[in-house]
Amino acid sequence: QVQLVESGGGLVQAGGSLRLSCAASTSILNFAAMGWYRQAPGKQRELLAIITSGGFTTYVDSVKGRFTISRDNAKNTVYLQMNSLKPDDTAVYYCSAREVVDWNYWGQGTQVTVSS
Repeated sequence: QVQLVESGGGLVQAGGSLRLSCAASTSILNFAAMGWYRQAPGKQRELLAIITSGGFTTYVDSVKGRFTISRDNAKNTVYLQMNSLKPDDTAVYYCSAREVVDWNYWGQGTQVTVSS
């Protein structure tokens, strides 16, 4: 059973930074891609960033230029560096792994709260 464990969330002031980590219980090279999602209260879960096994990255427009996804294959860990945080970034952030087409595995989420 694959497990994904997120960490690094917390309370930060607007303009601040956080780095989220997602540690996998297996080699992340087993997956075609890893991704970060978030879900704010009353809103649908939103895909933020993807990194493929080859290192290709894509971002949703709302975080482009502020967030950076990266991976350390040796540590089986994916990161999300978040800079210039805004109150609208407040949400629960989830890590996910995609084997082929579907996002098959999910972490439990980590809360990020940005105060104004």
